[in-house]
Amino acid sequence: MAELEIHHEVEHESDPTGRTVGILAAVLAVALAIVTIASHRTHTAAIMHKSTANDDWSHYQATRVKYHNLELGENLLDVFGAKGAAADKMLADYAAQKKDYAQRADVIQKKAESFDALAETDENRAFRYDVGEGLLEIGVVLSSLYFISKKKMFPVMGVTAGVGGILIATSGVFVA
Repeated sequence: MAELEIHHEVEHESDPTGRTVGILAAVLAVALAIVTIASHRTHTAAIMHKSTANDDWSHYQATRVKYHNLELGENLLDVFGAKGAAADKMLADYAAQKKDYAQRADVIQKKAESFDALAETDENRAFRYDVGEGLLEIGVVLSSLYFISKKKMFPVMGVTAGVGGILIATSGVFVA
């Protein structure tokens, strides 16, 4: 049975800087993955909050339309000069319903405004994650250029961009 020999045309030299840069690029890539996931989830949360706010605003508008319909009913009774117990009963009923719709509208409006605020906060947080993500991507690419050029300036620039990206992305956690 023939033995298989693998011949190397060039003996690979040990490159400790290359190993360090490779580990650095891997660490930046892991940080990039984490920030990317956080960014995507935050954008999704913003969309969900905005959707809920839009639903609440639609509910608010429907409540206000009902309120204005009651006002129209009162105005029609007044214009046609309706008098008597039946007209008084309708006016009292309209007044009670208007009070109820006004209270409901206030509650719905506050709820819609709170979801709008949550969506805005999510978007501000996601923006920081996006900027951090971009800087981390630049950091990974710049660090990887070392393997083509063997110039140490690329990993230095990569680390600088990566650290900036991590700091900006981390600041997104504190957005309130």
